[in-house]
Amino acid sequence: MKSKRILGLKTGLLILFSVSLALVSCKGESKPHGGHWSYEGETGPEKWGELSTDFEACKIGENQSPIDITGASAADLPALQLNYNPTNYEIVNNGHTIQVNLKDAGKLVIGEDSYSLLQFHFHHPSEEAVDGERFPLVAHFVHKADDGELAVIGLLFSEGDKNALLSSVFANMPGEAKATVDGEGTLNPSEILGSELGYYTFTGSLTTPPCSEGVRWIVLKSPTTVGGEQLAAFKKLFPMNARPIQPLNDREIKVSK
Repeated sequence: MKSKRILGLKTGLLILFSVSLALVSCKGESKPHGGHWSYEGETGPEKWGELSTDFEACKIGENQSPIDITGASAADLPALQLNYNPTNYEIVNNGHTIQVNLKDAGKLVIGEDSYSLLQFHFHHPSEEAVDGERFPLVAHFVHKADDGELAVIGLLFSEGDKNALLSSVFANMPGEAKATVDGEGTLNPSEILGSELGYYTFTGSLTTPPCSEGVRWIVLKSPTTVGGEQLAAFKKLFPMNARPIQPLNDREIKVSK
């Protein structure tokens, strides 16, 4: 009888543990993916798909990002509605890039689809190319719909005038991995993206492991500027953090008229 009670207790604990894991998954809290990765050497992009079973899409996926945006077909695409709010933020060095986490930043609306803006981060050089040209920098604005679908707006940067709207970000980037700095004042994502909202769009993936596909990509046609000192400050922390261009395969690229 005693052994049956112990067995029943163990079974109950196992069920409770399983339910707890399910609740965590439903809340959308990400579990860490196995496999250290980087942008060069033995853990670089060519090896990502072999570092963990979680990363298999990096090797076998057929709709991977980034791509060279070329041969786009003109289309009557829905306008981008940037229903964003000025928001508090924090600047994070996650070891792979500088990421700006936003709090209650509002939504991106495209036609009948709505996505909450969560964060943006940077890549040098730009991961996307346009007609074979990669820009010095790109910011990826990551959005998530209620059903979990992701949409990313890519904002390209040419080197030129200082970007005043992002000056507090570039001036306060943490120099150490896993470090976080509270932002000064607020940021207005709408002002950062600007008013020229013509765009390219295609289906793709995350550009970092696990390289999950099904991401809606929107790359703005009009670049903004980043100052030379701002770009140098980022390059000092991340001399290169861009995945190589991936095959387009059978995907269609559309561009707004």
